[in-house]
Amino acid sequence: MVVMTISRLAGFVLPFSSRYFIDDILTKGRSDLLWPIAGAVLLATLLQATTGFALGRVMSIAAQKAITDMRRTVQAKVLRLPISYFDSTKTGILITRIMEDAEGIRNLIGTGLVQLVGGIITAVIALGALFWLNWRLTSMTLLFLAAFGGAMSYAFKKLRPIFRERSKISAEVTGRLAETLGGIRVVKVYTAERREQQVFTLGVHRLFRNVSQTITGVSAISAFTSVIVGGVSLLVMIVGGRDVLQHVMTTGQLIQYIFLIALVTLPLVQIASIGTQVSEAFAGLDRIRDIMSMESEDAATAGLPHLGELRGDVRFESVSFAYKPGVDVLKDVSFEAPAGSTTALVGSSGSGKSTLIGLVMAFNQPREGRILIDRRELAKLPMSEYRAHLGVVLQDNFLFDGSIADNIRFAKPGATLDEVKRVSRIAHCDEFIDQFSEGYDTIVGERGVKLSGGQRQRVAIARAILADPKILILDEATSSLDSESEGKIKEGLKQLRSGRTTFVIAHRLSTIRSADQILVLEHGEIVERGSHAQLMALDGRYRELYEKQHAVEEDQFINPGEDFTPEPEEEAVRSRAGAGAPGAL
Repeated sequence: MVVMTISRLAGFVLPFSSRYFIDDILTKGRSDLLWPIAGAVLLATLLQATTGFALGRVMSIAAQKAITDMRRTVQAKVLRLPISYFDSTKTGILITRIMEDAEGIRNLIGTGLVQLVGGIITAVIALGALFWLNWRLTSMTLLFLAAFGGAMSYAFKKLRPIFRERSKISAEVTGRLAETLGGIRVVKVYTAERREQQVFTLGVHRLFRNVSQTITGVSAISAFTSVIVGGVSLLVMIVGGRDVLQHVMTTGQLIQYIFLIALVTLPLVQIASIGTQVSEAFAGLDRIRDIMSMESEDAATAGLPHLGELRGDVRFESVSFAYKPGVDVLKDVSFEAPAGSTTALVGSSGSGKSTLIGLVMAFNQPREGRILIDRRELAKLPMSEYRAHLGVVLQDNFLFDGSIADNIRFAKPGATLDEVKRVSRIAHCDEFIDQFSEGYDTIVGERGVKLSGGQRQRVAIARAILADPKILILDEATSSLDSESEGKIKEGLKQLRSGRTTFVIAHRLSTIRSADQILVLEHGEIVERGSHAQLMALDGRYRELYEKQHAVEEDQFINPGEDFTPEPEEEAVRSRAGAGAPGAL
């Protein structure tokens, strides 16, 4: 602001010196004033050039720093928002909020703010000088300027919501494009390229129509600015020329007046040129403010006492939960998972298993009831400290585009390579890692696309082992493994489960027979609970699911392709084999 003020004040030297140059030097022949005035103009010019360079550099760096700080702030806020927000908002929209909306700060802190404030300072000083030179002409000029100010205010009021809508459309188009590229395999399998092209075309045409509206508005502002500048010039020509002819003003004073009126009207032209940038910046700030005003998921637990040591005892007391009001996904669920025990969740699809796990991980809060961790209510525990004790292996595990070692270290960034190798051996990752030429430095690609499903799952298991959690979540942790790998992984998971409170979601019921307790969920309620032996003896829903699944697996093992009907000769051989006849198979 100081540099900008110096630059603007230096800009008044030429207008003020023009009067003395014409009236005293040219008209009266005072040659003694030539070099002092020329020296003053030269000094002012050099001062303007120096301050202009410094101003541009300082403001550009300040603007970039502000953009960086804003992006960091918004990204940190977004990461702390509840899972429900991410479930209802596209990734592309969030990326636009963080990366593009913050870019508008450049137009405020950079060129926009400096030009506006500097223009106001210049205009105020120039107006004072104009009233001193010719108050009648200046009063009439102000009428034109007032009309321009009113038009600008109306135009920006209309343009601001259009710019706000533009970012919304851009975010939606970006979000859908990210989905299309992320699911390119599905798009190609179902030959949906043309459909996705049509969806994208509709989106970019919506964006084009929005941009066209803003261009029309900006063009109208520019045209109106030209009218105002032309009107002021015409007014100065007629009224000022008449005053010179009537000797009310000197020629030098008129030239000085023209220079000063230019200093007043120039900021108006600048406002018109940067008006769209400022409007776009404010629209982006509006959207950023919407995000920053949201309550973070850890806001309620900020300032609470430290969690301290965690044993891992989990208790649900009459817990009900609903994603939509009036439609409960969990209904009056109560159970206890003692520290170090294994609890398996079984049930048909949509019974509430994943929702229950989401509550354990504090992704959502119960509508009714409460969840206790070591006899303390989960909602009143410091969120980040609690989650530091969690480990998870999902059915579809997410890997970041980096090395295998970095993905395993994600749970413990400071882990050494020896620690990474140790957990890899437990998870049997070393079997395929050693086959890669770059070993643990092998890049897995976006979402781990360069690894098979089973390999990704083993990396996720190694990551969970390295985290050394007190509460472990296993959601179909062996679903992507073949029989041989599954047997090896079970040994690793057995070591991982030791001494930890474990929750297991398994569709293959044969994999949870060793669980301390099995909870059978149907329609959001626990309909049966107990060990495998107890539930089988109960002869209820669990036994029905177990036997049905066992029959399906047996049928698939015998005949994975088509109905199997033995030929008569084969049936006879089987009969002899069953009777112990010679040649029995």
